[in-house]
Amino acid sequence: MSLFGVLTGAVSVAVFKIAAFGVDPFQTFMAGLDALVPIQFGTLYMIANAALFLFALVFDRHYIGIATFINLFLLGYVVEFSYDTLRMIPLLADPALWVRIICIIVGIVAICFGSAFYMTADLGVSTYDAVALIMANTWKWWKFKYIRIITDLLCVTLGCSLYLMAGGEWSMIPTIAGIGTIVTAFFMGPLIEFFNEKCARPFLNDFTS
Repeated sequence: MSLFGVLTGAVSVAVFKIAAFGVDPFQTFMAGLDALVPIQFGTLYMIANAALFLFALVFDRHYIGIATFINLFLLGYVVEFSYDTLRMIPLLADPALWVRIICIIVGIVAICFGSAFYMTADLGVSTYDAVALIMANTWKWWKFKYIRIITDLLCVTLGCSLYLMAGGEWSMIPTIAGIGTIVTAFFMGPLIEFFNEKCARPFLNDFTS
């Protein structure tokens, strides 16, 4: 379930990128970093997550599990492979507006579906998720939902700033920080819970009963 959830999430990120209506906050940061640093995206993603992994390792290892390592070593490369593969489809190579709208809808549903399986498996969280969880539950700074909003806003701000520093144009900002970013930052919860109740938990219960 952890592997399926993480890989589904990775493919959904590739679909988000094709839609070009913005990606989730952490991927906005990675998009800006990718524009600035001239190395393979999968490797860059692993390096960025390794830094966050060290943070979790030092301050609270409780959140580290199998899913953490799957996310750390596979997600970036799966995103890169999925994006390149999908772009080979003529309809997605230079997508029309209606195709982009379908892609953003598919991306949102897929990332919530994958997140439900990944979270229900309860075998660790992503390194980015661990940062807010440690600040909320270990350090007791504030409630998780508020800290997560702050970290998300920080990622979006840094991502856009790095993208502009790399020579990106203001007009292209909505492709990495747009409606897709807003939806994933604020409105994913109910859809994830729906898939938890209807798919992930019943699957786990049937498999373990």
